[in-house]
Amino acid sequence: MLRWMLASMMLAVVGLGVQAEELAHMKRFVVEGTFADVRDDIEMAITDRGMIINNVSHIGNMLARTGKDLGLGKKIYNDAEALEFCSSTVSRRMMEANPHNIIFCPYIIAIYTLPGEKDIVHVAFRRPIPVGSKESREALQAVEKLLDDIVADVVD
Repeated sequence: MLRWMLASMMLAVVGLGVQAEELAHMKRFVVEGTFADVRDDIEMAITDRGMIINNVSHIGNMLARTGKDLGLGKKIYNDAEALEFCSSTVSRRMMEANPHNIIFCPYIIAIYTLPGEKDIVHVAFRRPIPVGSKESREALQAVEKLLDDIVADVVD
């Protein structure tokens, strides 16, 4: 019940230029702006916390390139990248609680724009499922809070 109330409150932010969607497996935010600006702001929100981006997946470019090779012409994204990073402190706590939590690392935030949507940028991340012992659940909730905080720096 509380989760649905929070999701409803997040959706009420539409008038402020930001929409949010919270599902069991992901959180997605819709922001007014340009892809480059939002992507740079997300990168800065990550690096300002002392974390290093390990990898940038250029998903939009890959799909456009392979679509041509496969004879598939539908344009899925105008721009789409996923930033991969990790927090040594948050990840260590998560894996000390349960070494099998390694599957939740690295963290990934996707930034993308869709054809036909002018000045609309989507920002999304997978929600780590709080599983295991009390310590494990708390550590995984800390991962989600970190991801929420990073995105909040950009969308608030």
